Amino acid sequence: MQYSVLGSSNIDVSRVCLGTMTWGTQNTQQDADEQLAYALEHGVNFIDTAEMYSVPPTAESYGATERIIGDWLRRNNDKRSKLIIASKMAGSGLSYIRDGGIMTAQTLLQAVDDSLSRLQTDYLDLYQLHWPNRVSPHFGRHSVGRIGFSDVDTGEQTEQMLGLLQALDSCVKAGKIRFCGLSNESPWGISQYLQLSLEHNLPRMVSIQNEFSLLHTKDWPYLIEQCIHENIAYLPWSPLAGGALTGKYLHGARPQGSRWSMLQRNGLFRDTPQSATAIADFVELAASHKLDPAQLALAWVNQVEGVTSTIIGATTMMQLQQNIAAWNISISQTLLDDISQYLKLHPQPF
Repeated sequence: MQYSVLGSSNIDVSRVCLGTMTWGTQNTQQDADEQLAYALEHGVNFIDTAEMYSVPPTAESYGATERIIGDWLRRNNDKRSKLIIASKMAGSGLSYIRDGGIMTAQTLLQAVDDSLSRLQTDYLDLYQLHWPNRVSPHFGRHSVGRIGFSDVDTGEQTEQMLGLLQALDSCVKAGKIRFCGLSNESPWGISQYLQLSLEHNLPRMVSIQNEFSLLHTKDWPYLIEQCIHENIAYLPWSPLAGGALTGKYLHGARPQGSRWSMLQRNGLFRDTPQSATAIADFVELAASHKLDPAQLALAWVNQVEGVTSTIIGATTMMQLQQNIAAWNISISQTLLDDISQYLKLHPQPF
């Protein structure tokens, strides 16, 4: 396993980050224990979760993943110092989480304490804001004209960001979190947080996790360029586009127990005729190079300049084993050229 520094922090994280959002709905405590054992055995030290998990998000599943990780940590406390554990505070829109309200300084302080309690740990290595208070071009809202920007109150948003940074600062000083990060943010949001941190001597965001895959490259080059020059770790999530790049959903297939077979996941924004065509072409491209499409998709994300660690998720041990093995794949220049041509043909399939 290879490791990279997490942005401007002093933390070394594995190039593979173990995502956990299925733990509690699709995966049991025993499944999680087995995944953690295998990941740690293969050098993974970076674990990502969120208060909102497991998914699909429901009132009943809220906090389930953190509780599963907490149960494991209780039984494996000797391994805590060797792990980099990241969690996230949910933003507005879910009625059962703080009545669906936006993130504020006061609610952040409570959210941190609640996550620490569920995780049965004294500190989080990385605490992230899951999505902005404003509507941002993520979760399928990235098409031209899909959302508006001019009606956003810039001053109000900036003031909210400052309040959140001040709350994060108090958590850092109290030893509850080590470093702070963003998720599903834009270059404007990153810039605001960096400027506010500089002006007010507050914690600097060290990372951002956004959706990024061969079906979803909107962050390249502009956001990733900013991450490189500002020394912010870029952490892609959904590198397989919710499992679509494996090819298992082609021709309308919905394997039992898979994400797209579940409520909310079937008919998700990634499921378009254009995506189906792009996925079929990618599966054919992988086969022409005698590679598994899932492993090729992961290996390609890993080699993108600026990527620090890729967040993977698996519902079976076989999937986890195949995914981690992808980091042993070396991509030739010929294959990179073929993928470049593929991306020109399928620039934005969803």
